[in-house]
Amino acid sequence: MEVGPLMNCYTPTLLAFFLTFLLVYLIAYFILFRHWGPRARPFATSCFTSLAHGTPAAFLAARAIYREPPGRFASPNSAAQSTALEFSMAYFLTDLLHYLVFFPHDTLFIIHHVATLFVLLTCRYVVSSGAYGILVLLILAEITSPCQNTWSIAKVRRDVSTAADKYYRFLSPYFYALYSMVRGIIGPTFVYELVTFYAGELAEDSIPRWAWISWIVVIVCGILVSIIWVLNNWKLWYSERSSEVEKKFS
Repeated sequence: MEVGPLMNCYTPTLLAFFLTFLLVYLIAYFILFRHWGPRARPFATSCFTSLAHGTPAAFLAARAIYREPPGRFASPNSAAQSTALEFSMAYFLTDLLHYLVFFPHDTLFIIHHVATLFVLLTCRYVVSSGAYGILVLLILAEITSPCQNTWSIAKVRRDVSTAADKYYRFLSPYFYALYSMVRGIIGPTFVYELVTFYAGELAEDSIPRWAWISWIVVIVCGILVSIIWVLNNWKLWYSERSSEVEKKFS
């Protein structure tokens, strides 16, 4: 009896990754941040789990695409590429459950995670091709993970910790600059190459039109939200700096 592609989603590798992230989450929640406040505790736990995902995900993705000739956006997924996709799927499943439990009204993040899982799941199990481009974008998304998550944890603690406030103030402009470059310049440039490739009907034999169009929509929406987010943070940083200068000379 033939089994549909979605029925094969629960692979041993995916399950092992999911249990690993779940363990990381539980350690962070019940041990590392057990004395934090009712809102800061789950928030910091999510950031810590994201830290456990970001750099390893970028490494797995880079290792997987290194073995593929550059520019093969429609090539079948290799075993290493499939593993890299499953690693990130396991993380987003874990963090999605986190938001559904602790922050069910945070619609934007929930939509982001569901949309990201849609891209990863269809690339891995339905289309089984096109992982090269998805993994390049994953690397670009996760390259800022160490800065973003430590910055986020410091932000939530800056009112009760002088060290956290100092770290937040120090890191903010450098993190915003890196984030702006990756999400505002490098990411869109690569997405343009993807769209050019797909629109040229070079991928029709491997990736159906509905798949690559939906992927691009999700990716472009994600980049636009990221750009708006970092612009708002730049405005806040500039406002805080201006206020400090005014107080200094008043």
